[in-house]
Amino acid sequence: MTERATELGDGQDFIVFDGECVLCSGFFHFMVARDKVQRFKFATAQSPLGQRLYSELGLPTRDFETNLVIADGEIYQRLDAFAVAMRHLPGLWPALSVCRLLPGFVKDPLYRAIAKNRYAIFGRAATCMIPDPALRSRFLPEGF
Repeated sequence: MTERATELGDGQDFIVFDGECVLCSGFFHFMVARDKVQRFKFATAQSPLGQRLYSELGLPTRDFETNLVIADGEIYQRLDAFAVAMRHLPGLWPALSVCRLLPGFVKDPLYRAIAKNRYAIFGRAATCMIPDPALRSRFLPEGF
């Protein structure tokens, strides 16, 4: 993880997701429901924290092409981010982390195709979601 990303996340494992994307927000809710030990904190890509991270990584800061998962001091993107998140869930979910073993020429085009069409397939919220106080506690400072 970059030194700056460590500062921004305060050393915490966290997930940055597009708060306007229905698919991405669904992933957020999926993780919150299954991450019983609350290993991950969260931030939206539209937040000040998300904007800084995407900018530092040279990623678009308006049309978000990937969620970010920061775990064990490393930053993961695309399908690798999903795989790492799954690896840290209880039960059978870690089995889905095998998708990380797919060769890049398979997984990257697959991920990009879904990311490029996610609004058309799953929709887009008019605004970022407004979490209730309990859910808000799962966000990093400057993460919403």
